[in-house]
Amino acid sequence: MIRPINRDQKFLQQRATRATPADTSIVTDLLDTLQANRERCVGMAANMIGENKQIIACVAGPLCFALLNPKIVKKARPYKTKEGCLSLDGKRETIRYETITVTYLDQAFKPQKQTFDGFLAQIIQHEVDHLHGILI
Repeated sequence: MIRPINRDQKFLQQRATRATPADTSIVTDLLDTLQANRERCVGMAANMIGENKQIIACVAGPLCFALLNPKIVKKARPYKTKEGCLSLDGKRETIRYETITVTYLDQAFKPQKQTFDGFLAQIIQHEVDHLHGILI
């Protein structure tokens, strides 16, 4: 189900709680909402659709995929950039890392560890910040 974008900054600044198998409908709704907003968005966190869970979704080429309970365990090569967000107006400057390694659960709740580079790494960092209540 496509959900409206949450713009409530007090809600967005809360730390998200761990996702469980009971949250699979949230994963589906997050992916549906991201797909519906692809022309203006490349990633979303569950709090952007009103769910305070550690779930993010990202666009990589033609695919949309979810990471549950993601944790960045390694970062390399910091750089400055400007980012926008559907939940906020305008663009803001921030520091990101060119390469990150992330541990997470896939949609089947199987543990994964993967290294991401470039723009996809930047998207994941932005969305993981959302899970920690950090707004750019």
